Amino acid sequence: MTQVVSIKEISKRFGRVQALNNVSFEVPSHSIFGLLGPNGAGKTTLFSIVADFLKADAGTIEVLDIDTRNISRLQGRLSILPQDAQFQRNVPILDQLVFFRLLAGSTKKKAQEEVIHSLDLVGLKSFAKRRVGSLSHGMVKRLGIAQAFLGHPEVILLDEPTAGLDPAAARQIRDLIKKLQERATIIVSSHNLDEIQELCDHVAILDHGNMVLAGSVDEITRADREYHLCLSRPLQNSELEQVSSIRGIRNIKMLPPPGPGQGKGSAEYLVKLDLSGDGTDQDTAISAILRSVLKMDIAPRKLTEGRSLETQFLEVTGGQNDN
Repeated sequence: MTQVVSIKEISKRFGRVQALNNVSFEVPSHSIFGLLGPNGAGKTTLFSIVADFLKADAGTIEVLDIDTRNISRLQGRLSILPQDAQFQRNVPILDQLVFFRLLAGSTKKKAQEEVIHSLDLVGLKSFAKRRVGSLSHGMVKRLGIAQAFLGHPEVILLDEPTAGLDPAAARQIRDLIKKLQERATIIVSSHNLDEIQELCDHVAILDHGNMVLAGSVDEITRADREYHLCLSRPLQNSELEQVSSIRGIRNIKMLPPPGPGQGKGSAEYLVKLDLSGDGTDQDTAISAILRSVLKMDIAPRKLTEGRSLETQFLEVTGGQNDN
């Protein structure tokens, strides 16, 4: 897979604070890449270095095979949306965005065409002549994404694009980001781990300036080979021992029983399974487990693969979250 962003051994210090410490990872082409970390982990600092707002003390960053210290060579190919992007409240949307394109060297006619196209992409074309002050918070977020997409960039950095939005507006932004993936590589910083797991296909997790985990979301959530099997009744100790003898089970544990007030018909009895081996070995072990519980006259109701990204995040960052 082609890598379009390559971050190599980036370090940055502010006085006594080591904001970034030898951070390295790569971003695949046309991925939606999540940048995660607790407060103070170095996410904003890294974004700022990628965009050449800040200079690194050590290391290099290449975007589309161009060193970002030569940021002018990336004009129109790299775009960034800060978390709190500001617009003039009393100036029409069209006029503001056209002005940005004129500053980038576009002709007025071409600038207007690009702006109308971007506004149409985010569902704001009919608001082109409205003042920004008349827009809702969610619409302003969409306007920021329209601005980030001007010039048809190949790499887009989005810092907290859904922060402060209600669930419906946040969903609109996520859907829009997925559409942008067809044309660009998107790097997203977000506090919402469930959102990142749904939206992104790759992530990097920073903690106190260190890169502690990076890879595809699928690899990260499956790395410990954990499964949860929902059964119609709990396994007795003897049955648990029998299942645990199946080849490929590294560890098996009956999770706590359902709380009071739950009827037997709706109760879920969960077994946590840690499996060894690769995907084929795991499939073989799961098949054997299901056959075994069926012989015990226990109905398997649901099998869930992997752990949540949030679980992995909390483990590698010592239980910290930005929320």
